[in-house]
Amino acid sequence: MKKFFDYFDKRHREALLGQPSAEDGPVITLSRQTGCDARQVAESVADILNKKYATSKWRWIDKDVIHRIAREINTDPERVEGFYKGIEHSNLSEMIMAFSGSFVSDQRIKRAIEDVILSICKEGYVVVVGRGGVSIAHNITDSLHIRLMAPFYWRVDNVMKKKNMNIEKAEEYVVDNDEKRFKLIQTFLKQKSINIDYLFDATINRSAFNIPQTASLIAAMYDAKVCCQMEKRKREKNSCCWLKKKRQEINPAAAHFNKCLALVTAL
Repeated sequence: MKKFFDYFDKRHREALLGQPSAEDGPVITLSRQTGCDARQVAESVADILNKKYATSKWRWIDKDVIHRIAREINTDPERVEGFYKGIEHSNLSEMIMAFSGSFVSDQRIKRAIEDVILSICKEGYVVVVGRGGVSIAHNITDSLHIRLMAPFYWRVDNVMKKKNMNIEKAEEYVVDNDEKRFKLIQTFLKQKSINIDYLFDATINRSAFNIPQTASLIAAMYDAKVCCQMEKRKREKNSCCWLKKKRQEINPAAAHFNKCLALVTAL
């Protein structure tokens, strides 16, 4: 994973951010309510697509990107993680960090997150779990945006099992994280909206489908939406190339005909 992130040096990232949008992606973003096993789903989706298309291009990212963002702005990964968790610093702590030379503003962290996440999405063949990906990559044409949800107590039960929590702690954990994830999506939207349903191509109820089934559904939707439009553009491009070639073949013949006609007319 480190080699993957090292690839995105400043020059490469600037080139990606400036390239035409038709060349961006493909990318799949997974937003999720707490307790929906999004990481396992993302890993399974990448595996399915790699096997189906006989490639190793597809990968998934989650918290790994935090270290890359931290290196970009020369700060600790914990500071970036704090931004994601919505941890606010007091005025006193900000003053102390400013005098020590270690202060990095939230706005600077936000810009770094947008640049790094967007460049990864533009490079393509990636499943992005959370990280505000649905907001950041929403304008990429070759993208699929999925939301994983489930009934509250289904998710609480899942959290209890995975994190060894009692029901009170699990309830608090689910409510708190759901709120933070909702605010994170809003943070990266150009226009704030209380209703974020419009951002997603589909919502999947995890209580109705297990992890392999959910991953298979997402891979099928990727084929139906993204692959179809990529193939359509490819056919249109090939058609344009064919017409251009035919014009190039016709033009010399037409020029020769016009020359001969001019000679005959002159006689």
